Amino acid sequence: MPRISMFFGIVVYMYYDDHKPPHFHASYEGLEAMFDFEGNLIKGFMLIRAQKLIKEWCSLHKKELKENWESARESKPLNWVEPLR
Repeated sequence: MPRISMFFGIVVYMYYDDHKPPHFHASYEGLEAMFDFEGNLIKGFMLIRAQKLIKEWCSLHKKELKENWESARESKPLNWVEPLR
């Protein structure tokens, strides 16, 4: 599972050839969840403060997330996405 970003203790990653809809996974303080590219929680559990940070990060990097999703579907290397600062 390639790590594509990390910020404020949140680790973001994507699986190669993962199922639709387009999404990414995030872990924080032992919790794991799946999010769409709008930053909406799809599955799992995440603290509200982490969800807000993830949503903000998504708003800045939707294009990169889509590009990485397409690369992952084709088993190509994924690019690092700038962390939230």
